[in-house]
Amino acid sequence: MSDKFRNIYRIPSSRLSNWNYSENGYYFVTICTKEREHYFGEIINNKMNLSKIGKIVQKYWFEIPYHFPFVELDEFIVMPNHIHGITIIKNQHNFVCRDVINHVSTENTNKNIFSKISPMNKHSLGAIIRWYKGRTTFEIRKQKFNFSWQTRFYDQIIRNEKSLYYIRQYIRDNPINWETDRNNLTSEF
Repeated sequence: MSDKFRNIYRIPSSRLSNWNYSENGYYFVTICTKEREHYFGEIINNKMNLSKIGKIVQKYWFEIPYHFPFVELDEFIVMPNHIHGITIIKNQHNFVCRDVINHVSTENTNKNIFSKISPMNKHSLGAIIRWYKGRTTFEIRKQKFNFSWQTRFYDQIIRNEKSLYYIRQYIRDNPINWETDRNNLTSEF
């Protein structure tokens, strides 16, 4: 049975429970489209060719440091139905934060309920991704596209140079490996 508070289901977070997500460091992030729909373009000859929506998604990724001056960006790619990127958090203060629990409402609630029940440190990875997904969704829908991201996102804390090297290579090679990519629901592997 799921825990409920005020008629809202509590879904355990996919974030590490003992990690401060405003901690300085490198984070590998993957964000998928809802139901892994191909909105962002297509792979042709092992290269990603961005659609109009894909260009919007790319543009706003590169704007993250303008809204979060403590963030630097590293390797990044837009794929047909997801993005991969490395964000580097360089906070000057020692904020304590654990990206919070995700909630699903069972009744029609006011739009700001998620901010109230899951306050998030504005210097955390979750706040960065929340802004990015919200901004891109707003801009894409302004263009009259019916678009949604998957509710959650995936992250990996990069703990050493060797992992950073392999993750950067994985991101660069993603178009070449698209046929066998687990996010490619059209592949027959």
